[in-house]
Amino acid sequence: MANPWGVIAVPHILHPSSESDRFKLTLNSDGRAHPVENTLAVTTLVCGAVALVAALVMSSHVIASWVGTFGFGTGFYSQYVSATTAQRSLNIIGLVASFVGLALGIARGGYLP
Repeated sequence: MANPWGVIAVPHILHPSSESDRFKLTLNSDGRAHPVENTLAVTTLVCGAVALVAALVMSSHVIASWVGTFGFGTGFYSQYVSATTAQRSLNIIGLVASFVGLALGIARGGYLP
């Protein structure tokens, strides 16, 4: 029977044919290993999370300020040397969290106790 709308069924997109076609969470989407870039991206994300959480506690503004500064600098360098889109995504999330933690840390007292 002819398809009057010209729609072509693509069942391999909806149901992968093998285990290797399934979604894999990886920072190396280009198939090559990038250990330095991956470490920098994860470090940026962790620094951003620590800075953001520390900024929410009023008495830990020093930690939020310093970790946010370190995460911000690491994130910029990591963004510069990143090789894949997944690394860049982690970098942006970490950079934003580091910036917010840094800004709140500075607003609540800054770098010194």
